[in-house]
Amino acid sequence: MKVPLFTVAAALLMLGASSTANAKGCIKGAVVGGVAGHYAGHHGVLGAAAGCLYGRHHAKEQERQRQQQGQVNGQGKL
Repeated sequence: MKVPLFTVAAALLMLGASSTANAKGCIKGAVVGGVAGHYAGHHGVLGAAAGCLYGRHHAKEQERQRQQQGQVNGQGKL
């Protein structure tokens, strides 16, 4: 049974809309990973899951860098 890519993307969007704080980076990574997985041997769902994990990891790293940069400049969040 093959699941169309747009079905997976729609499901991820619905899941991401319920928890925007945890979904940062996940949606974009899932879409890119799903497309790449689809073209790399019809593994769109696996690619979407891996893309979501990578996108979330990348978003956390960027946020950590922004926080460190703000502290160095003396502009920490209040």
